[in-house]
Amino acid sequence: MKYIEHYKIKWHDTDASRTLQPSRLLAYMQETANLHLCSCGMSLDALRDERGLAFLLSRMSVRIYEPLSAYEEIDVETWVCESRGLGFQRCFRILRGDTVAAEAYSIWGLLDLNEKKLLPATAFPYQIEPDPPLDSALLARVRLPAAAQMEEAGERRIVYSDIDYNGHMNNTHYPNMLCDFTPNVEQKAVVGFTMSFLREAAYGHTLKILRAPRDDGYFFRTVDETGEVCLEAALMLTDAKNFHGISTETEG
Repeated sequence: MKYIEHYKIKWHDTDASRTLQPSRLLAYMQETANLHLCSCGMSLDALRDERGLAFLLSRMSVRIYEPLSAYEEIDVETWVCESRGLGFQRCFRILRGDTVAAEAYSIWGLLDLNEKKLLPATAFPYQIEPDPPLDSALLARVRLPAAAQMEEAGERRIVYSDIDYNGHMNNTHYPNMLCDFTPNVEQKAVVGFTMSFLREAAYGHTLKILRAPRDDGYFFRTVDETGEVCLEAALMLTDAKNFHGISTETEG
């Protein structure tokens, strides 16, 4: 069953182009998912403190069809999909009136914090009626070039303001971080991103940012100081002056 929250976009969530920052767009989506969980009788804090469980984002793909600006009113929909194995699937849609401004498809893992192991989706202690997923092509894996074919774009230290109660960089911070390492980003508009999380980026660690161009933007790989890959991602871009949006009517 779909869960919906209504928001008015804050001015401080927009960037220099007066457009909603990609990380803040992701935050509106995930805040709605958190509230969906609360509506089922279990907050994220209670899930952790009382059940010893936490959700970890494995993969997420977002497509942005229209730019969103300060003080516009939006409805954010989220719903879970039938899940099997270790993957807990959740979809999102952002509506401005009857127009779909953005969509996202995500896969999460349910972590037993005491045993430090992933549990099957069926171990989630609350039943939520599933709805059909968005087009699975949205979540297709992105094949990155080999590390040797990517340039080193710089380094990024994980600081206190990045982390959440899990002690690592919150996943909503990543899209803005990728923008920080995108050439001429002030002339671009983000129209999508795909992220695959392989390892947590821990507080105090420094990530090496590797980058390679693609036809519609850039590939990114972040490498921890231990040498392990934390994130593989793609950022899809268009010229900011040409981004007037693609109208998509609401389905069902």
